[in-house]
Amino acid sequence: MRKYQIFSQQAQVVFRQDSQSFQIKMLKAVILIGGPQKGTRFRPLSFEVPKPLFPVAGVPMLQHHIEACAKVPNMKEILLIGFYQPNEELTRFMMNAQQDFKISIRYLQEYSALGTGGGIYHFRDQIVSGSPEAFFVLNADVCSAFPLTEMLSFQKEHGEPNSFVILGTTSNRKQSMNYGCIVENEETNEVLHYVEKPSTFVSDIINCGIYLFNPDIFQHIGTVFQKNQQDMLLEEPTNGWHRAEAIRLEQDIFTALAGQSKLYVYKTLSFWSQIKSAGSAIYASRLYLNQYHTTHPERLASNKEGGPKIRGNVYIHPTANIDPTAMLGPNVSIGTGVTIGAGVRVRESIILHGATLQDHCCVLNSIVGWDSTIGKWARVEGTPSDPNPNDPYAKIDSETLFRDGKLTPSITILGCNVTIPSEVIILNSIVLPHKDLNRGFKNQIIL
Repeated sequence: MRKYQIFSQQAQVVFRQDSQSFQIKMLKAVILIGGPQKGTRFRPLSFEVPKPLFPVAGVPMLQHHIEACAKVPNMKEILLIGFYQPNEELTRFMMNAQQDFKISIRYLQEYSALGTGGGIYHFRDQIVSGSPEAFFVLNADVCSAFPLTEMLSFQKEHGEPNSFVILGTTSNRKQSMNYGCIVENEETNEVLHYVEKPSTFVSDIINCGIYLFNPDIFQHIGTVFQKNQQDMLLEEPTNGWHRAEAIRLEQDIFTALAGQSKLYVYKTLSFWSQIKSAGSAIYASRLYLNQYHTTHPERLASNKEGGPKIRGNVYIHPTANIDPTAMLGPNVSIGTGVTIGAGVRVRESIILHGATLQDHCCVLNSIVGWDSTIGKWARVEGTPSDPNPNDPYAKIDSETLFRDGKLTPSITILGCNVTIPSEVIILNSIVLPHKDLNRGFKNQIIL
């Protein structure tokens, strides 16, 4: 009897210690990766590789998200949701990431584009299996410092235990209208009003596309789903099930939850940007390369004897072959098996695997596609689409491809396997894959 009492006392002590040690038992993360119909502004680069796997600062875009999620304590699983057909590249990436980060990563394929809310609702059983106390939802096309642990701490300190958190940041007045705008209670940080891409100024706090939810969110999405189903019954039955399930978190859920003491905003002061176009990938690369000083100093190249001259932040894959007289940087990433000749100058550019930059060529504000070749003394140059450097709250503009009937000056993009001849200039142009050019071009899309 005495033994039993001692055991029960010990069990009570252990239970008390466990309950006090950490409130969140288990977490998951969901990354929304979209599909092939999306990311059209990323062409011609998305022809060769799914946009979420495009290398930014030397690693696939998605790897930055997975790395941030894997660092969160008690993170048990990462789910990728999208409507890409499962392919070799995605499978290989997931297998490598699982081994590198020692975490379960699975891909759940939607039968069609279901929107930011419809995707997670469709796979809600997979998300809640194992009873996670909370889960993150991240859009794949953002670049961020991903302050996920800070969002968890904020959620504990603010609002009800079952409240939801949006990551927000400050934008300037004009650009805020291109994003979801959040009106907050400045004392409690509760979201009082939410409007997606308003036509007039609402607030300078914008939605970053990174959320912290708990399973209660599915009740709110379910209400919208049922309403959509009822609306469908009143209409002609076309593809009703799909249309009922296509739900947008931003317009359909956040707008309704605002002002109900359910939704809170955590404002981050660290970097954040969307990656919609190829031009924004170069800007995102700069932000991540800068972050490597604290997170991955080993990924940054340095000036070494017998090596190329490095200026600023540069990533060079170990398999690249670079002449010591070349000068790289700032903001350059060099992929696998790239060859760079004597006297080459590269600045503010991404050079993808297998590309060859012959002697004395110059590459500025450009993305050089896989296995492309730039001839000797050629110049490939684009116009950067950076935010206004004098405005601390400026974001990158989502430029339209054409303005006033002309191609908007932007970065130069060479698709895969493009050959640029010697001694020509390619300026502000987009060259589709497998083109063998015989002269220079300016402000053109070369089909």
